[in-house]
Amino acid sequence: MNIERSEPSRGVCQLTLARPPANALSPELLGELGAALDDAVEEEARAIVVAGRPGMFSAGLDVPHLLELDRDAMATFWQTFFDLLAQLARSPIPVGAAITGHCPAGGMVLSLYTDFRIAAAGDFKLGLNEVQVGLPMPPIIFHAFRRLIGPRAAEQLGVTGELVSPERALALGLVDEVVSADAVVERAVERAARLVAMPPRALADTRRLARADLIELFDNLAAESPDAINAVWFSEETRTAMRALVARLAEKRQ
Repeated sequence: MNIERSEPSRGVCQLTLARPPANALSPELLGELGAALDDAVEEEARAIVVAGRPGMFSAGLDVPHLLELDRDAMATFWQTFFDLLAQLARSPIPVGAAITGHCPAGGMVLSLYTDFRIAAAGDFKLGLNEVQVGLPMPPIIFHAFRRLIGPRAAEQLGVTGELVSPERALALGLVDEVVSADAVVERAVERAARLVAMPPRALADTRRLARADLIELFDNLAAESPDAINAVWFSEETRTAMRALVARLAEKRQ
């Protein structure tokens, strides 16, 4: 079980990523998170908070595992990944992210499509560093990134793959608040509870208007088709960079 579910406040469903040590995004975790989001809506939750574990929201894709998959399995993974992003963007109820620590790459990508992001203060790194490991940023992700922090900052951080502190993420607009690490989940739940207390129809209509541009990104996914992404994933440049990443991670664990 990769997702733990709770109800910390009336009408608020908390979904906690629970895949130690780094909440790496595997096919199973993505599938379970998508199902849990659906269940929360069907069971009439009014808001959702997606949280990580202390010190780590998610380290991004489970690269060691994904490197072992063949082309068909990876095509399925990409489809699941983009379906989940669309699900977050189109959610009929607010979804917030409690960024409990480090949040690079795929972890940050998930948060781009939520309604709000509360980050933990501390020596943590957030951002999109895909280019550093041989992956060009897919257009639909870059546009969501640019939507939050503006074109110039998105260009600078996207091209270099630079990760930033929670405080700089706040200054850029990548997150909405930075609070102490022991209060980040509570603060995200409080914000969700405030949304639950609002008149639901007025909230839903205004969210739909405010998020229309984000939702429109999913109207045409040709550039993010599984085949197109697989062509990059299985290229020699990307595989070499990914294997080097796996080697560095293995050294750190020793």
